[in-house]
Amino acid sequence: MLRRRIALAFLAFPAFLFAADGPTKAVVEGYTDRLSYLPGETVSLQVSSSTPSFSIEVAREGAKREVVATRTGIPGRFLSTPADASARGCRWPSAYSFEIPANWRSGYYSVTLKSEGTDAAQSAKSEAFFVVRSAEPGKQTSILLQLSTNTYNAYNNWGGYSLYAYNGRDKVQGRRVSFDRPPSSQYRTWELPFVSWAESNGYVLDFAVNSDLEFHPEILSKYKLILSVGHDEYWSTPMRDHLEAYIAGGGNVAFFSGNSICWQVRSEDHGRALVCWKQSFKDDPLYRSEGNPLLSTLWSHHLLKRPENTLTGVGFLYGGYHKSHGQFMDGSGSFSVHMPDHWLFAGTGLKAGDAFGAKDTIVGYECDGCEFTIKDGKPEPTHRDGTPDSFVILATAEARWHPDDCEWYERWEKGRLGHAVLGTYTKGGTVVTAGSTDWAHGLRGKDPAVERITKNVLDRLSK
Repeated sequence: MLRRRIALAFLAFPAFLFAADGPTKAVVEGYTDRLSYLPGETVSLQVSSSTPSFSIEVAREGAKREVVATRTGIPGRFLSTPADASARGCRWPSAYSFEIPANWRSGYYSVTLKSEGTDAAQSAKSEAFFVVRSAEPGKQTSILLQLSTNTYNAYNNWGGYSLYAYNGRDKVQGRRVSFDRPPSSQYRTWELPFVSWAESNGYVLDFAVNSDLEFHPEILSKYKLILSVGHDEYWSTPMRDHLEAYIAGGGNVAFFSGNSICWQVRSEDHGRALVCWKQSFKDDPLYRSEGNPLLSTLWSHHLLKRPENTLTGVGFLYGGYHKSHGQFMDGSGSFSVHMPDHWLFAGTGLKAGDAFGAKDTIVGYECDGCEFTIKDGKPEPTHRDGTPDSFVILATAEARWHPDDCEWYERWEKGRLGHAVLGTYTKGGTVVTAGSTDWAHGLRGKDPAVERITKNVLDRLSK
């Protein structure tokens, strides 16, 4: 039974969408027609169900999981999957729609789909999601968390292909991925530990998705602090342009993330698809346009001349892996402190040379760093890689690329040792970077130093 008033909308399904024989077991899968909505807007669910009916449960996932709506007995139809679904979408019609009530808080909302009319052993379940943005940006909080939804989609191989070969059909790497297919969310892996900690400690967060920075950039000016958490790998030029303008105007950004803004993507279909040619940049049609700033490859590629360092302070070319991909598998997972008197470390009690975060391996998976030299026993940026002049290195940990990932790049220095770099700079606004995808592990594990540093950043930059 529905807990909130939700309008029901059913559409007839064309006969050509049905599979000839149907599935061999219960299946229910679906996706929403958009990634983010405002209260009062209508969510449309495109669902394929092999059973006569299915149910939904909508829940906001933060410090607590709050079920806000349920519905049973929704008529189901099994729909065929186009051969190009991973690139061009499923093109399924709407099976159910509802209006977002005015009192739903900004946040990440999961939609659990369950089959009906089958016994428990044969039942099916899957999940979609959407984000509710604030109807009045900045009114309840000065902090905006933008979720790494482009990265979610890049790794999603539903329909056969992702932007990776390892999980693609026949180990083939896709060049275009659609949001119009059942999603593969990474929210619980990356952002949720941060959100749970923040909300449990009294911080109010507004939510958005990556593409909102491209298509709704007007919301940025309503906030003092924009957050990137976890694995924020794929950015478009408009996203980057709008955030850099926000910083130049005095806005603050904290990248509690790693591998951030590594690949340039191009949005298509009004934000419902992403294009990225990555290592095969010479096959990108834009490669033939010399000096094209939209070439979809590494932001740090010499043809783009726009390394992510100029925005984040660090980049993946001088970072790499730690405790993953066979690199530093016996590493400590901790940062070593270089500037303990900096305001980020206030109240931590850390001293020069101290390590923190090992218990929860806050340095892990993918890391970002910058080129530096050692001066008076401390690392100092060379700034040759685009790192801003005011950037200071506060803590580091060793990292390194796997040869399979880097030696396609013709300007790669074989054997290069990288680092995860925790640091900050000010140029208009202040930017802080954690240089690691796994920073929030320390919040989940209640590491006192990680908690205090995170509080220092949120408290100082959100005022």
